[in-house]
Amino acid sequence: MPGPWKDARGVTVTTTPMIEGKPIQDYLGIVTGEVIVGANLFRDLFANIRDIVGGRSGSYERILADARNQAIEELQAECATRGGNAVVGVDLDYEVIGDTGSMLMVSASGTAVKI
Repeated sequence: MPGPWKDARGVTVTTTPMIEGKPIQDYLGIVTGEVIVGANLFRDLFANIRDIVGGRSGSYERILADARNQAIEELQAECATRGGNAVVGVDLDYEVIGDTGSMLMVSASGTAVKI
């Protein structure tokens, strides 16, 4: 993240513990957003690794970016529901799940605040 950004509700999201020049007035608790992507993505990725060694896979990068953005949007929506206008200390995690490792979970968590 290059810096804090806002969604349509005006909820700012940042990985930093505070936003410079904007004192936190109230802490509203931890908020999360999770997205699970059904992905033969990883099986396909590793099966085709020979084809992309040294290169990048744009289609996989788009899937990951979309999942990350959806998780952040859920985080922002939960913050707005609690009356907050920012989420600080955001952490993004990626986890392969499922019996066969065929799904990817992207989770975003942080602290909802009123600035």
